[in-house]
Formats: sequence, C-alpha cells, structure tokens
Amino acid sequence: MTEAENELRKAFFAHRNGVVADALRAAGDPHRYIMGCQLADIVAIAANRASDASLAQALWADRDHRECRMAATMLYPVEKFTTEKALEWCHDVETTEIADVLCHRLLRHLPFALDLVEQLAMDNAVLVRYTAFRLLLNLLLMGKVEPTATVRHLVEEEQARGEALLHPVLASLLEEFADS
Repeated sequence: MTEAENELRKAFFAHRNGVVADALRAAGDPHRYIMGCQLADIVAIAANRASDASLAQALWADRDHRECRMAATMLYPVEKFTTEKALEWCHDVETTEIADVLCHRLLRHLPFALDLVEQLAMDNAVLVRYTAFRLLLNLLLMGKVEPTATVRHLVEEEQARGEALLHPVLASLLEEFADS
C-alpha cells in the first residue's frame, strides 16, 4: 500500500460514522470495510489530493473498502479515463451507491458518456444496466442529452423488463420526459 493510500484510509477512519456503517451493513452492503463516511466527507477528503490515475486505480481495486471505491471515482483524471477503463469499471460495480457515485463524479464528464449508455444498456447484468440508466439520467439533467423519442423508447424497453432494482432510476427518467 502506498503512502497516499494509507493517508486516505486514515482520513476515512477519522471521519467514520458507526451509525451509518451499521445501517449500511444491515441493508446488505457487501463491503468488508465500511467506515460510514458521508459522501460530503469523502468528497472533501478526495479534494485534498491531486488527480492521480494510479492512486485511483489502486483504490478502485480494493473491492472490500466502500470509501476507497467511492474516492477512486473522484481521483481519476477525466482526460485519462478511456472507454475501455470506463467499461471495466462499470462491469465491476457492486452496489447502486457505487454506481451513482461513479456516474455523478466521473462518467458524466466523459466526452463518450452517451456511447457508454448505449453499450451498457444492453448488458445482461442488472447493475451494469442500472449504471447505464443512472448515467443517462445524469446526462439528461445536465442537458448533454435531449429527451428524444429514441431515448424514451430505450427507457420504456428497460421498464418493460420489470427489474425492480431499476424502477427508481427509470421513474426519474420518465419524469424528465414528462417535464420536457
């Protein structure tokens, strides 16, 4: 473990919240190490570090540590994040929380974000499709994607599959179409 990784882990430990950690565990969070840090704390901790692809990759590789996974999305330089790396990370998402943070903190800023949505939306894995539609929602809210009939059709096709995990994000997407 590098010194930078160790410093981040110490910062997460200093901001730990046992009540949140226990609630996440009770809700079935699969991570072995959960400090219960609030997202705002993780953002503040990551903001004190320069973007660093190798550090971000090392943090992402630690599938046991919730806060490391979240911080990785904040530390990877957007300009160095390739399509291949994006697809790899999207297929490695283990919870909706991690997918949400990945989409909000990193993927939505990529120039090829819409291409990612199109590739991921057809995947067999539910969490991968969740990530695709969460990213699509981010792009719609940012005005980077127009609520076209084609996009609506993609959302409606997914809704017809009836996957409960995707229901909240699909409902939010359909609300965006109602508002347009």
